[in-house]
Amino acid sequence: MPVIDEPQVRAACEFNQRLNVPQALPRDPAAEAATLPATLDDLKMTADRPLGQATTLPAAVYTSEAFYRWEAEHVLRAGWQCVAHTSQLAEVGDFITLDLLGEPLIVVRDKDQGVRVLSRTCPHRGMDIMPPGFGHGPAEAREGPPGGGHTRLFLCPYHSWTFELDGRLKACPEMHQATGFQRAEWGLREFRAEVWNGFVFVNLDGVAPHAPAEQWAEFGSHLEKWASQDLVVVDARTWECPFNWKVITENFMESYHHVGAHSQSLQPMMPARDTWTEAERAHFIRCHLPYGAKERGAISEAEAAGGARETFPLIPGLEERDRFEWGLTLGFPNWLLAYVPDCLIWYRLQPEGPHRHTLLTTLLVPRAVTQLPDFADRLQRFTAASVGFHLEDMEMCVGVQRGYYSSGYQRGRLSHLEMSIWLFQRYLAARARGTWPTLDRPAAVGQRADS
Repeated sequence: MPVIDEPQVRAACEFNQRLNVPQALPRDPAAEAATLPATLDDLKMTADRPLGQATTLPAAVYTSEAFYRWEAEHVLRAGWQCVAHTSQLAEVGDFITLDLLGEPLIVVRDKDQGVRVLSRTCPHRGMDIMPPGFGHGPAEAREGPPGGGHTRLFLCPYHSWTFELDGRLKACPEMHQATGFQRAEWGLREFRAEVWNGFVFVNLDGVAPHAPAEQWAEFGSHLEKWASQDLVVVDARTWECPFNWKVITENFMESYHHVGAHSQSLQPMMPARDTWTEAERAHFIRCHLPYGAKERGAISEAEAAGGARETFPLIPGLEERDRFEWGLTLGFPNWLLAYVPDCLIWYRLQPEGPHRHTLLTTLLVPRAVTQLPDFADRLQRFTAASVGFHLEDMEMCVGVQRGYYSSGYQRGRLSHLEMSIWLFQRYLAARARGTWPTLDRPAAVGQRADS
């Protein structure tokens, strides 16, 4: 397979985005809305098939504006979405801006060392107080995460309304003649947010029935092995993706495509045939990508020579299985983590419609690793490899989305190595029934007895 580079992939994404938009725009919104019940029924029927009979979903699940509006309300806004890591908000006044499902947000470390998720919409006239591309008023941009910076306060550039880091209105010039105006009543709106294991989550509709610690308790002990609250983000890259958010989610979680897309990169290290998925859970999917014999041999040779196969020092205290595999977790709806023996990889998804989303790919390592004298070289080597296989994924995901718009699209059969996709279908179907997987259907068994 010819090598593709980052500029080529980014240019191809931009080109395919222009191809995608005309496919979506001419559609009749009323007609799409009328077909939504049938699409949801199809989703539920498909997800109820056993794995051995599993198929892909109808194209409308990835292309329909009506379906996207349904999932924005019932799947995305209703769930906990991961928006930041606390290492990106190390000091009081550190912030990250992002737009999530049409909500302009600020994630900020307040004066009490808490982390808040605030609306960027000024309560005066609706101005975005930090409109993308226009600067941040008194805030200063910093190197690091996209949209990140530092500030003492927030200033709306329109009429100079000023807000504290906790969102309270601090100053509002020339409002003294507004009858009954009470400054305390006009702060920035705050969204429900929680920090768990160092990650910051927001629940946009504010009524998620379970907190992150409860929802993901079953894999919390596994995540704790990486001491993720003590890791730091050392690389963060933004990708404008001309494909549905579920396309990258499914791609991230299944390793069957190692035999094709990653035949020269990941397949020799983690052969697809050895990968497996754990038993079904209500709120997450976990997959295992064991190292093959060739990679295990290379590790033994490197250690016998006094070296190491990993780029960074091993995460201390890992068990034998964790030491010789990559692990993948999807925390519903779209929190994607890859557990690597020497680091953690996190993908942040920002859906923006049926045919596009913004993706932030990040790398996290222990803080002590950043003090190594050769850290810059290690980081360059790791990011070159990780960006390399991500570019391969981007090519596949762009092509898949184009296929969904085609009249030649067919509902394909799934391999047993794509069990994670089948479980993801079962999650979406459960949300369409107003519940979660395993609560009204028997839980699917895992592909290994110890799962």
